[in-house]
Amino acid sequence: MIKLITYEEKKFMTKTSIRHKQWRRSFISLWIGCFITALGYSMTMPFISLYIDTLGHFSNWQLNFYSGIAFSITYLSQAIVSPFWGKLADLRGRKLMCLRASGVMACTIFLVGAAQNVATVIILRLLQGAFSGYINNATALMAGETPHQHSGQVMGNLMTANVTGTLLGPLFGGYLAGILGYRMPFFITGILMGVTFLLTAFMVKEHFTPIPVQKMKPIRQIFSQLANRNFILVMFLTTLLVQSSLMSISPIISLFVRQLMHGQGNISLVSGIVAAMPGFGTLLVASRVGHLMDQVGPQKILLFGLVISTLVFIPMYFVTTTLQLGILRFLLGLASAAMLPAVQTVLTVDVPQEAFGRIFSYNQSSQAIGGVAGPLLGSLVSSVFSYQAVFLFTAGLLIINLLMLILTNKKTA
Repeated sequence: MIKLITYEEKKFMTKTSIRHKQWRRSFISLWIGCFITALGYSMTMPFISLYIDTLGHFSNWQLNFYSGIAFSITYLSQAIVSPFWGKLADLRGRKLMCLRASGVMACTIFLVGAAQNVATVIILRLLQGAFSGYINNATALMAGETPHQHSGQVMGNLMTANVTGTLLGPLFGGYLAGILGYRMPFFITGILMGVTFLLTAFMVKEHFTPIPVQKMKPIRQIFSQLANRNFILVMFLTTLLVQSSLMSISPIISLFVRQLMHGQGNISLVSGIVAAMPGFGTLLVASRVGHLMDQVGPQKILLFGLVISTLVFIPMYFVTTTLQLGILRFLLGLASAAMLPAVQTVLTVDVPQEAFGRIFSYNQSSQAIGGVAGPLLGSLVSSVFSYQAVFLFTAGLLIINLLMLILTNKKTA
């Protein structure tokens, strides 16, 4: 028996098909944008300390300190202004926030390459952080556009964009820095962020209904209506601690590689390869982890990732060659694929859509605070003790995070 399709049913099917194509196209465009953002970031940040070293005559302690400041000042300003941008995102949409971030970052990163002193670098990095947030807003946008049954997969695939860019960036950056100097990666990154701005403007579609200011619920009311608000708060703390752990070695990794190589050889290229090794591991399993999160839940994946990461950081204390460091950082990449995407998936599933912008902005602030605390503490620990001591410090942070999550799971069970 043939069933006739009514006009209303046909209209609904057509609308659904168009919406499906639109979020797929937006996902591809945002994936490319996230890739470029991560690529540009990782093209420049592993060499920030070496770049600063060319801007003056600094002692080892001064170089570590200025590197930590220049690295973390972006996250400090980001942590302060993220709630404001989150509220604006709920009022005006996430696409506008992506355009704001990519446009301003294109200018500030390009100008860093033209800086003549360390003070200029720090000021530009401060401005960059105040207007950054492309990847987080792209994640929030796709969280609102993606059907819930695909949330884990989409979050995992967005992670591959971040990781692929992070993977290739140090390689390109190391090659360019070795051939053309440390300024060139900043210039190229600024141009690529301009491309990201144009791609987002013309290819991304957001189905967003503006919320009148007078009808916007206060964030306290939203939290009070969440059935698992305590666990959401723990997710913010987890983002902070995980980011601190992952970023603690970042501002000094090129200096540590130089120490392991005894100042001989192509330090820029080797630093880029070592910095990129976690990307190889994460890229290998990120998509599979996304599928697995949809099946077993993000909490189990998060706990597993924290355990493995802790076990990987401890032997880093004993490395004596760049090969050993690279292998362990590759294993770290396998584990890190399970952490921040799992947190984002929890927020995607458990937070009402009208509050995505503000909730994700608080998570972004937590990540930014971790980006401040990790590099600063890493620089401090390396200056007082040694570069290797940073790894033990990082393992301690992950253990605290793991215990906190276990206790929270017991209370919410």
